[in-house]
Amino acid sequence: MWRPEPTHLTSSSWPPRARFPASRSGSPIPSQPNYVALFSGTTQGLTGDGCPNTFKGKGNLFQQLGAAGISYGSYAEDLPSTGYTGCSSSKYMRKHAPWVNFDNVDKTKQWPFSSFPSDYSTLPTVSFVIPNMCDDMHDCSISTGDTWQKKHLDAYAQWSKTHNSMLITSFDEDNFTSVNQIYTSFVGSNISAGKYSEQIDHYRVLRTLEDMYGLPALGNAASRTAITDIFTG
Repeated sequence: MWRPEPTHLTSSSWPPRARFPASRSGSPIPSQPNYVALFSGTTQGLTGDGCPNTFKGKGNLFQQLGAAGISYGSYAEDLPSTGYTGCSSSKYMRKHAPWVNFDNVDKTKQWPFSSFPSDYSTLPTVSFVIPNMCDDMHDCSISTGDTWQKKHLDAYAQWSKTHNSMLITSFDEDNFTSVNQIYTSFVGSNISAGKYSEQIDHYRVLRTLEDMYGLPALGNAASRTAITDIFTG
């Protein structure tokens, strides 16, 4: 759900960040099509949050990274076990974990958030973190999500400044407005801090990640340009 900018992400204690408070998702509401679009460059025909879905042999970011020999993985809060394929467990919802739907993604790299390392140098090259339905501010307050971000991701954000790393934070959808406005920010090394008014969407974020690792653009990402003006080097 779209929320006003979380206070911790915009506070002076957070490392220099590039913020896009007026970005758009580029995909229709509800949640699941947006996650799938960010992950694979298309909604794969989804228009709702129905579960389960299986996409056979479809291109996606993790499949691309694996084929290129680049490590990847996901960490989902309340996921009951590595590689779990159920639709829900406690406050975990599969609709927010798009990789589970693709048959060409290694399920042994889909971990509970409790496995998120304290030694950040051991993280996969590209990792996704999915809070549960409360801590992502969907079912709970902004302050709840803000506190979770500070507790669990602030240390990584600080570390990223000096370790050629980056944290991207984004939302999937807004509160059912016609433009589907979402907040997105980039925090880490070589980031030019500031508030950017340019139009970005999930496909531009995907294109940016693909360009960073020399991967071909998937689906609608092919018609987007990578986000480059936020980087200083």
